[in-house]
Amino acid sequence: MDSYDVVVVGGGHNALVAAAYLARAGRSVLVLEKLDHVGGAAVSEQAFPGVDARLSRYSYLVSLLPDRIVADLGLTVALRSRAASSYTPAGNLLVERTPGEVTAASFRALTGSDAEFERWQRWYADLEALAAALAPTLLEPLVSRQHARIRVDAVARMRLWEQVFERPLGGTLEELFTDDVVRGVVATDGLIGTHTSVHDLAANRCFLYHVIGNGTGEWKVPVGGMGAVTGELVRAARAAGAEIVTGAEVSRVDADGKTAEVEYDGRTVGARFVLSGVAPHVLDALRGKESGPVAEGSQLKVNMLLERLPKVRGGVDPKLAFAGTLHLDESYDQLETAYRESAAGQVPTVLPAEMYCHTLTDPSILAPDLVERGWHTLTLFGLHTPAALFEEDNDGLRQRLVDRYLRALNAHLEEPVEDCLARDAEGRPCLEARSPLDLEAELGLPRGNIFHGALAWPFAEEEDEVGRWGVETDVPNLFVCGAGARRGGGVSGIGGHNAAMAVLER
Repeated sequence: MDSYDVVVVGGGHNALVAAAYLARAGRSVLVLEKLDHVGGAAVSEQAFPGVDARLSRYSYLVSLLPDRIVADLGLTVALRSRAASSYTPAGNLLVERTPGEVTAASFRALTGSDAEFERWQRWYADLEALAAALAPTLLEPLVSRQHARIRVDAVARMRLWEQVFERPLGGTLEELFTDDVVRGVVATDGLIGTHTSVHDLAANRCFLYHVIGNGTGEWKVPVGGMGAVTGELVRAARAAGAEIVTGAEVSRVDADGKTAEVEYDGRTVGARFVLSGVAPHVLDALRGKESGPVAEGSQLKVNMLLERLPKVRGGVDPKLAFAGTLHLDESYDQLETAYRESAAGQVPTVLPAEMYCHTLTDPSILAPDLVERGWHTLTLFGLHTPAALFEEDNDGLRQRLVDRYLRALNAHLEEPVEDCLARDAEGRPCLEARSPLDLEAELGLPRGNIFHGALAWPFAEEEDEVGRWGVETDVPNLFVCGAGARRGGGVSGIGGHNAAMAVLER
């Protein structure tokens, strides 16, 4: 039986980060991926037959990937800032990447004064200070809640800790802002991929991870698409000596604290350590353990390829409207109403969603002739569409929701977006959609949860967690390295880094 220092189950981006760190430290590493390619959700694919465009099919932006991981592994990864932060057509609210007079005028037109914009500026200045304080801890052993609070209190307003960590996000936003649209724009960061109310602390945890990435919270576009990020991680891992096997479906994981065995495709390999890049629920099944319920995945993703960007009725240049996050039916009241309806098992009356155009920042994912002809991608990410809604008729509901999203978008356009869609080699519109159940079937994400489960605070919540890496299981030589690790989720590599450090520490 072959044996390795470390066997990594699953070949997502976190697994590749772990493999690269461990192989660079001289450990023998085997990565096993059941699909015919690595990268998990961080991949680029030619989604439409005969059309030379490689879309980031699942995950699509990068905020949490630390510069330190990029430097440590010698990755050549380019991340670009978008031309605008966001645009909300209902209210005609345009927020610049660095809010200035254009943003101030937009707030003034919406609310009738400068007061709301001044509150916005103070809030995001506080969050930037919080990000700078907490981001470095994400690559360190877990600190206590009190230690994290001391770090935040040292750089921010006294009440910021309470507003972000102790009081539900909804109450904070109702205190800070008066306008329903403004509240909604802020609240969406607490709901992306998370089925919860803004009056539940689960929204705070999701919000936190969306605003602290790399010490700034800025979400950037990966040049070359998500596949470029994965490609660099594969290069770094293999260059360090890691062995990567695709088409290798793991069927059993056994670990007793000292040694381990992993079975795949009728073969068994030994290991000193096993790292799991799959969801904890999946790992439990591989170990023959019972597992509890999984938090619902709650998003519908729609990828489109357009021959031209449609004009926006509000008069905003579409190159600004779609460059950042376009908020569609995401006022504060609409978000909370959609949650209540979906939690009751109903398809929301109004479907909140957000959109952006990758190619306005990075056209390299399109063939040069398509760029010259003015083609663009368009991504829509719908909120509050939990997996349970799709169980009776996944295909039918998916299509009905797509139709409704497009109608909602068209209400703000001068021409239907359908008229702008490109056609593939078979004459079909270049549009595809993925529900939570599709993500479960295609990527092995239980219930389509893009975070592998409920998010946790990035600090220790129990005394015995302090000083640990947030990747430990009930067995000393079995670690979680994927999005299911504490401080996991998003395209960050943090779970992979921390699992590698836990191994090296032993």
